[in-house]
Amino acid sequence: MRGRLQSFLSNVLAVAYKEAVVMRHDRAFIGMVLAQPIMMLMLFGFALTNEPRNVPWVVLDRSQTAVSRRFLEDVFVTGYFERARAVGSYEEGRARLGRGQAIAFVVVPEDFGRKVLRGGPEVQVLVDGSDPLTSARIAAYIGEVASRFDPERGGARLARVAAPEIGAGEAAPLEIRQRFEFNPTLRDRVFFIAALAGMLLTNLCLSASSLGLVGERENGTYEQMLALPTSPLEIVLGKLLPYAGVAYLVLTLATLLAGITFGIWPKGSWLALYLVTLPFVLASLTIGVFVSAFARTTAQAVFITVFFILPSFVLSGTMFPYQLMPDGVRQIGGLLPLRWYQIALRRIIERGAGLEEVAIPLVALSAIFLVLLTAVRRLVKPRLG
Repeated sequence: MRGRLQSFLSNVLAVAYKEAVVMRHDRAFIGMVLAQPIMMLMLFGFALTNEPRNVPWVVLDRSQTAVSRRFLEDVFVTGYFERARAVGSYEEGRARLGRGQAIAFVVVPEDFGRKVLRGGPEVQVLVDGSDPLTSARIAAYIGEVASRFDPERGGARLARVAAPEIGAGEAAPLEIRQRFEFNPTLRDRVFFIAALAGMLLTNLCLSASSLGLVGERENGTYEQMLALPTSPLEIVLGKLLPYAGVAYLVLTLATLLAGITFGIWPKGSWLALYLVTLPFVLASLTIGVFVSAFARTTAQAVFITVFFILPSFVLSGTMFPYQLMPDGVRQIGGLLPLRWYQIALRRIIERGAGLEEVAIPLVALSAIFLVLLTAVRRLVKPRLG
């Protein structure tokens, strides 16, 4: 019995030693193992935070008084907001909210300065409710500024001295009339389900295309494919198209299940949804082919694929609003197909967008696909030898 145990342990250790020697010489595998924790530490340490920063907001200041400008300046100096961008009309402000160019829209009424003196001043705040946690915090920050706003500083105090009969009564606190757009009840379920298809398709496309080609190389069928009278571009596109059909099936299934189970149906154009999906799927599949051009084994393909999938989920805005990410990190995320696809998904599903509203994501995804396809065409080996 003891001899069998010794023999068993000896065989296990011998195989383990052999695998360790092979792993030690696999530089790509070791590099990915070391790079992943560093990459994730940088992402979660610097790029992600639940505290809103650099919040883009727009302002319609119909009052154009010193006291209204002071209130808007008080909001800015909290450190959570970018410099406010002025809009010329109420419709323009709501349009910027709809396009994702702003998260908050502050409307200062024309009689704001007079009501500050007489009592009962109010400001309207429209907040993009797509991300419930961020929206609630942004509304709370503005509400906190309003509760502490002191209209007696400077111009308001001088006005009371000049017209004491108007300001005889004590000024009432500044009232905020807030409304959450696109998700009035702040259901976090809407935020995640709206981008669910993007995460599913990213995982499917990257894994299927990268592991599929590496598996063919390991089985020896890759060389048979290269022997065919086809160009590299024809080979790549031919490999991608069947997966594109599967991706559309997954998209349809995810959309129907979300609608039937949770009542979350696309408010916008189904045609725009299916049209913008094509360049995204092709771009994601091409990234998988790009990975397979470097990976020599299935293990390498898995690690490199995860290296792309995790940053895509984090930097794209599917989990956290990309508008609140620091400069530099936000721009890097713009190179990922999932960033533009989740923008299109949220506009179609939450905001009722049509083809015109998703034209920019559609063009961006098409450009990314063409650039990746050009790179892959140069990397794929056209012939044996």
